[in-house]
Amino acid sequence: MAGKENNFAVIANNLEKKFGSFVAVNRINLKVSKGEIFGFLGPNGAGKSTTIKILCGILTPTSGQATVSGFDVGTEPEEVKANIGYMSQKFSLYDDLTVEENIDFYSGIYCIPQNLKAERKKWVLDMAGLQEHKNSICKNLSSGWKQRLALGCAIIHEPPILFLDEPTSGVDPISRRQFWDLIYQLAEKGVTIFVTTHYMEEAEYCDRIGLIYRGELIAIGTPGELKTNLMPEDILEVQCERPHEAMEIVEKLQGIKEASLFGRGIHVVSSDSKISASLIQTTLTKEGFHPTLVEQIIPSLEDVFVSLIEACDRQDNPQTEVTK
Repeated sequence: MAGKENNFAVIANNLEKKFGSFVAVNRINLKVSKGEIFGFLGPNGAGKSTTIKILCGILTPTSGQATVSGFDVGTEPEEVKANIGYMSQKFSLYDDLTVEENIDFYSGIYCIPQNLKAERKKWVLDMAGLQEHKNSICKNLSSGWKQRLALGCAIIHEPPILFLDEPTSGVDPISRRQFWDLIYQLAEKGVTIFVTTHYMEEAEYCDRIGLIYRGELIAIGTPGELKTNLMPEDILEVQCERPHEAMEIVEKLQGIKEASLFGRGIHVVSSDSKISASLIQTTLTKEGFHPTLVEQIIPSLEDVFVSLIEACDRQDNPQTEVTK
C-alpha cells in the first residue's frame, strides 16, 4: 500500500499529548527515513508508547502535527492504519485460536484479497518458522514463538512501516536475538522499523536512536554519535573487591560526578580521567578494596543515557546538585 510521496516515512513537528494537566509527550520533533531502523529508547513511563499510539493513529495529539507514510495522524488516521503494521508488547494474539486461525483472522482484518490469502499465510508461517506449529493453540506456544507469530500477523499486509512497541519485553535473550534477525531481514527489503525499547543493548541494533525522558526527546543520533558527541565527561571502569561498598566511597571523591554499578564493576563519570584514576586507585587501595583495574573506556549507551537523565534532573532540581 503506497502512501503519499515523501522522503521520510515518519515526520513529527512539536508533537504534544496531554492527559488533563499531565504532559505525556512534550513537543517532540523527529524525522525517520524510509528503510531506517529507528529506536525509541527510554525508561518505563517516559512517553514511548503514547508517542507510538499517536503515530499509529490510535491517539489524537493535543497539539502539533505528524505524518506517517505521508498521511496526517490527526486528520487521516484510517489511512495511516492501512499503511502500517503495529505490534505491541502484549503481542495482540488470540490465545484460544490456533496459529493458522490467528493468521486467518488478521488476513481478514487487513482485507487481504482472497486470491492472496494462501500465499501470505504461507509467507508468515515460513518467516516465523511456524509451519510445524500451525495447528497449535496459541496459548500453548512459548513467548518466543508468540512473538514471531505476532510479527507475522502485523506485517501480513506488507506495510511499508512497522511500529514495534516493546516487542521483546519478557522474551528470553536467544528469542530476542532471533527476533532482531527477522527485523534486519525486513529492513533490508525497505521496510521502515520504528521500535521502542528500554533494553540498552537492543538500541545498539538500530540505525539511529531517540532518547526520551519525561515525554521529551532529549537526544537523537546514531549509537556512535551519542557515545562520542553527547558525553563530554570521561568514563572510568573500576574493578575491585566489594564494588557496592567501593562505589559509595568513589562517588564522594573530588572530581567525580557520578558512580554506578555496572556488571561486577563500577562505571565512574569524571571531568578528568587521569587525575580521577590516580585518586581512585590510591583511595581504594588504602581502604582495602584491592583495585585490579582503573582505566578510561568508551562510554556505553547506558552511560550516555544515565548521564543525560542526571543532567535533566539537575536542571529541573538544581538544589539537589552536590558540590564536590
